[in-house]
Amino acid sequence: MAKRRREGEMTAFIGTGSSLEGLLRFEGQARLDGEFSGEVRGKGSLLVGSSAQVKADIHATNVTICGEVIGDVTATERIELKTPGKLKGNIMAPLVVMDEGVLFEGHCRMAGDQQIPAGAKVTLLAAGE
Repeated sequence: MAKRRREGEMTAFIGTGSSLEGLLRFEGQARLDGEFSGEVRGKGSLLVGSSAQVKADIHATNVTICGEVIGDVTATERIELKTPGKLKGNIMAPLVVMDEGVLFEGHCRMAGDQQIPAGAKVTLLAAGE
């Protein structure tokens, strides 16, 4: 009998001090806090924690980056870069949000099936807002 996953349940976790190389596939929610290199493919949300060092191309529904990522990131819904996040690579998603103070080096492409008003596609948050 297959186990049913509850919505919002963490399905993959690589903790601080851990190191893994290869292909990570997940459904639901995944969190990376350690070192990971390879490729990440998921149907759901990926959180790259502030202590994470990731060298991988990432494909997921939603991606939040608080740590360091080197590689291209593609999301079908949303990419969010939060302080003290660092991203060296290209990003593609219909919605991109970047906090003030993040480091981003690469190209950003907004693409998707849905028509999103041009003003709503990129949100840059200033201090105090």
